[in-house]
Amino acid sequence: MTDGATDADRLRAALEPFYTAVEGVLIGQRRLLDRLLIGLLTDGHVLLEGVPGLAKTLAVRTVARALDLSFKRVQFTPDLLPADVIGTQIYNPRTGEFTVKQGPVFANVVLADEINRAPAKVQSALLEAMAERQVTIGDSSLELPRPFFVLATQNPVEQEGTYPLPEAQVDRFMLKVLIDYPGRADELAILDRMGGVDSSTDLSPVLSAPQLEGLRRAADAVYVDAKVKGYLLDVVRATRHPAEYGLDLAGLIQLGASPRATISLHRAAKAHALLAGRNYVAPEDVKAMAPDVLRHRLVVSFEAEAEDLRPDHLVKQVLDRLPVP
Repeated sequence: MTDGATDADRLRAALEPFYTAVEGVLIGQRRLLDRLLIGLLTDGHVLLEGVPGLAKTLAVRTVARALDLSFKRVQFTPDLLPADVIGTQIYNPRTGEFTVKQGPVFANVVLADEINRAPAKVQSALLEAMAERQVTIGDSSLELPRPFFVLATQNPVEQEGTYPLPEAQVDRFMLKVLIDYPGRADELAILDRMGGVDSSTDLSPVLSAPQLEGLRRAADAVYVDAKVKGYLLDVVRATRHPAEYGLDLAGLIQLGASPRATISLHRAAKAHALLAGRNYVAPEDVKAMAPDVLRHRLVVSFEAEAEDLRPDHLVKQVLDRLPVP
């Protein structure tokens, strides 16, 4: 176990230049940065939710630049068309043939900004890309670049003119991360750095694609003990059958988390352990990642809404009451 721990420490140390570079631009958002890295290390898409002005777009753009990955941003609006996202076929009258014009989805990191402002037809255009890492244009299926990540943002306010994401698409996001206001000291640092007219920061890549791939393999190799794996499984299953675990949540959860949530929590816990410098998963890793993995996959009942009980409250009850191995 010692050699493995040393190796995990070495891999974690390799991320220090990345943290230093990104935090030179993004202030007071270490938790958000960790979650974005976990998504990148586990081949998972991430949904960011927070009020305007919390640097969601800046965070995604900065991470992509630090990792030397191609980056495209799509501003979702009510008049957006699927072709504006995935691309379309263009007819050439000279040759009488169609050629494919690729859309902005053909990038390593795709920022779907305010994804809930586009109708379902456009949102569903991303489903194939997120699930299969390919898109179909006409009668051609085109592979997307690897790695491929969709990092989407949405605002919890100003719901007029928005279109709720369908459950099938929400479930494709590995994590849903809630972003809160920075602390006073962090906001003062933001003011000092970004308060001028020229607040641009030049950021050079600090982590190459081969290094990222090595870290992804290391995260996949993190050890999960059978007892921890059973605990992880119970956390997810308790959202479906709370009575079996002695939880008084009857009537509060209309739809529990799917087996895809179990897989996502397993991968996320392993990446979280790696970022902590460990080559094994502890129950604390499962507890840390469970809210981000489960909050968007639970459908609460009308009774829960009437009592102002959100998915986070229900996940916390599950984590507080289930015995930890």
